[in-house]
Amino acid sequence: MSLPPIIEQMLLPEFYEHPVTAPIQLLQTHISFVLLTGKYAYKVKKPMNFGFLDFSTLEKRKYFCEEELRLNRRLAPDLYLSVLPIIETDGKYSFDKSGQGTPVEYAIAMPEFSQEDLLIEMFASGRLTADHVRQIGEQLAAFHQRALTNDHINTFGTAAAVRAVANDNYASTEKYVGIAQTEAQLAQTHAYTEKFFAKNADLFSDRIAKGKVRECHGDVHLKNICLYQDQIQIFDCIEFNEPFRNSDVLYDAAFLLMDLQFRGRKDLANIFLNTYLERTGDYEGVVLLPLHCSMRAYIRAKVTSFLLDDPNIPADVKAIAQTEAAAYYQLAWEYTQPKQGKLMIMSGVSGSGKSTTAKAIAAAQDTIYLRSDAIRKQIAGLDLMQRGGDEIYTPEMTAQTYTRLAELGTLLTSKGFNVILDAKYDRVSLRSQAIAAAQSQNIPVEIIYCNAPEEVLQQRLRDRAIANNDIADATVELLASQQASFENFTSEELALVKLA
Repeated sequence: MSLPPIIEQMLLPEFYEHPVTAPIQLLQTHISFVLLTGKYAYKVKKPMNFGFLDFSTLEKRKYFCEEELRLNRRLAPDLYLSVLPIIETDGKYSFDKSGQGTPVEYAIAMPEFSQEDLLIEMFASGRLTADHVRQIGEQLAAFHQRALTNDHINTFGTAAAVRAVANDNYASTEKYVGIAQTEAQLAQTHAYTEKFFAKNADLFSDRIAKGKVRECHGDVHLKNICLYQDQIQIFDCIEFNEPFRNSDVLYDAAFLLMDLQFRGRKDLANIFLNTYLERTGDYEGVVLLPLHCSMRAYIRAKVTSFLLDDPNIPADVKAIAQTEAAAYYQLAWEYTQPKQGKLMIMSGVSGSGKSTTAKAIAAAQDTIYLRSDAIRKQIAGLDLMQRGGDEIYTPEMTAQTYTRLAELGTLLTSKGFNVILDAKYDRVSLRSQAIAAAQSQNIPVEIIYCNAPEEVLQQRLRDRAIANNDIADATVELLASQQASFENFTSEELALVKLA
């Protein structure tokens, strides 16, 4: 298939006023041409209309180029430089530096980065680390907390609006039953979402009331995240379709969560999720995650299935697509299946290794991690890294913190999530509060007790104070009083205790 004349000329080094690396590379998606020149990349939108996306006129392409710049600068300001008009003079195309010509096309200018620095490539080569996904969790949390919300955006988060998206997905994939989907999986996945929307309409209204429906990214997965100048950059958000972009913030986060789980890295998915939740405090929203993740997996299944209809796709590529689509359909179904939650309660003085142990358990067992230091500061309205004063360590604040831990632990375990409560739990009354709440709903409970020699406890607390990179405020001066006030486990508790 021949290329448009503009693209043919953009493949020539003389098109550019800056030095280029020859030969210029051309990457294509179904909606864009991307030209890699060495230092810069240029993205030109194709004049396509797919219904959900309309770039069919020059005016629309200009508008969506400007929208792409505006929206992506929220998360990746270093990657989106400018929108450049392209003019034509006697059959020769060029960028209009003067701004005086009549544009015939538009290009988005970006710095070029190595494809090896895409997180999907880093994942494939084993270079994606826990620290990378923590950084993504922190960035996405901060982004969601400042993202735009208004009455118009909120219309996309109603139960009716989200249900319409889910049902459209089911309707458009019925033809793949017997090919990549099974009749039973489709019926059961559909039945789950119908029941969820019917029973939880007020949950969607509550999310809107709490400002959780915002102008999000819409496409957060490993192919749209890179390392640029050693910094995580989340790029290529959805600029062309409001319903795809405007959503519950946890639906936005659920895409990457699902993506990592689909690729067999539940540990990295868990670290990402717990980082995000600790930064946002959005724990009640977790009850929506099975629905959100199922919908995200189903959309990936649908899009992958569409390749099976394309006569231009080779048979071997279709076979791979069929297998991948089937795996996504199955994952979408798995998210809807009932699960038994378990509550784990950490116990021990500061420096005993509770948080290190709890985080390791969380990643290994796909567990929601609730840390008292974070919950306490969230209640007080403090930034997590801000050191708390005596006013947040009063008996009243401690009671609020542990009550919140017990409430969240019971809520989430009752919905099938494993939950770990990371706190000193040094009093029988505090432990019994969480245990009784869980056992009243027949939720299994464990107490994980951590201890260490005196010199180790002291050294850990001194090291933590020097590093100053942890949200905990406890110092070595508090250790003696913590040890003195620690109440031994009762005989009933001892039956639940496991030593770390």
